[in-house]
Formats: sequence, C-alpha cells, structure tokens
Amino acid sequence: MTTVNPAIDAQRLSLILNDLRLPAIKLVWPEFAARADKEGWPAVRLLAALAEHEVAERDRRRIERHLGDARLPPGKTLDSFAFDAVPMISRAQVTALCSGDGWLEKGANLILFGPPGGGKSHLAAAIGLALIENGWRVLFTRTSDLVQKLQVARRELALEAAIAKLEKYHLLILDDLAYVTKDQAETSVLFELISARYERRSMLITANQPFGEWNRVFPDPAMTLAAVDRLVHHATIFEMNVESYRRRSAIQRQSRAGRPPTFATINTVEEMSRRDNQEEKPPLPATTK
Repeated sequence: MTTVNPAIDAQRLSLILNDLRLPAIKLVWPEFAARADKEGWPAVRLLAALAEHEVAERDRRRIERHLGDARLPPGKTLDSFAFDAVPMISRAQVTALCSGDGWLEKGANLILFGPPGGGKSHLAAAIGLALIENGWRVLFTRTSDLVQKLQVARRELALEAAIAKLEKYHLLILDDLAYVTKDQAETSVLFELISARYERRSMLITANQPFGEWNRVFPDPAMTLAAVDRLVHHATIFEMNVESYRRRSAIQRQSRAGRPPTFATINTVEEMSRRDNQEEKPPLPATTK
C-alpha cells in the first residue's frame, strides 16, 4: 500500500507550478484547496477557480506594466474630467472610444483642438488610461520630446528602427503638437512618424491651432498638406474651444475668498494659460522595448 505524504506532494506541486510559470496558483492553492475540502467542491470547480485566479493576476500585472510604460501624467481620469465645462464633448462618445474597438484596429486617429487650459491633455491622458485598462498599449509623450529623440535616432542612422519600436503601442499620444519648433529637421522626422503609422497604428494628437495654421509646424506647404491628409483620413476630431480651466479656477478661488478678481490676477492667469503646455510632463523613456 502506497503511503501518501501531503508535505512531499505539496513540495512537488510547488516545483511543478514554478516550471509551468503559474505564480498566482502557487501562492493561493493551499487556501483554495482547504476551502474545496471544507465545502466539498468537485475537482473541476477547484481547477476552474485556480485558473481564473491566475488569469486575473496576469491581467493585473500586465496592466501594471503597461501603465508604467505609458508615462501618463498622474491623476488624469475620466471621472475627474469636467465634462460640464466642455459641453461640445459627449461623455458617451468618449466612453465608447475608450473601449478601443472599431478604431484602434484600423489605425484611426483622434485629434483634440482647443486653446491652452481647455482640458485637451487631461482628456487625452484619461482616454489613454481607460484604453490600457481595456487591454491596449499606449504611450503618452510631449511631441517635442519624441521629435528630439527621433532626431537623435536619425543622426545615428537608426530612425527606421526607432519608429518601428513605437509600433508596439496601439495608440501614440502626441501632446502639444504646436510646440514643435519650425525646423525642417524636426518636422521631417515628425512627418515620417505620421506616415509610418498611417492606417497601421493610431495616434491621438492635441494641438492649439486648427489645421489651417499648421504651416507654423510644417514649413513646407506640401508636407503640411500631406501630414493633415494622413491624419484626418480616418479620424475623430474634437474642437474644445472653451475658456482656460486654470483661469476659471483662479478667478473662482478669489471670488470664494470674497475678493473681486483684480487686473493683476487676470493677467497672471492669462499668462498661465499661455504657458499651459509648457508645464512639466513625464519624459519619454530612454528606450522603448
């Protein structure tokens, strides 16, 4: 008669789970097994519960990794976005976009226009966060930061490889497009990025100027036309023409304090609006995997 030694079986199971790379099951199986014995679960229920736990943990770890890789500005969520202050934006439409279905697979784009302080960066980051939670890969970067890195890659004869590495991201969020300097070398790498992702991978772009003023970004009229053509071919466009959120908040704070807004205060918040897109944002990682 074979003697069963539970301690030896437990050790063997731990080694097997290591080999199979099932760390979540390894951690919780004693608790699940004890509950199954107590409640009289059939074997199939125990196996299903363990498998479901492993899948859920893998999803959680994946989202955690992708959030770290995305470089999203902290605290920017749909719940904290003031939809009532931007009445031209439909919460239902934004929520539908956050599933990613129907547009990320096609490499379609999303473009947010509006003056500084209107919430473009917040909304872009919030959409990026929701997409990551739904299983997509996203990278958020200031346009100028990414362009500088692509320029370095071009000088090192590695531009094509650098752009190819960005293809792992289903959505590339380029914040503050207008802050790219009007320089042929910079705008040419930006154009190559747009061309490479056309109908293959999606882009979300925030910009202060409408398309008619993009000649300030692309000095070559033909390049401007070609870039706009590629971006809008499959695109959803939001025009967020509202007053600066920071300007409203500063004036409201003074009003709540019982003081009317002064000329100096208004000038200060207007200067904040002009500097809106100059604020600190997370740098792009040195390398993308």
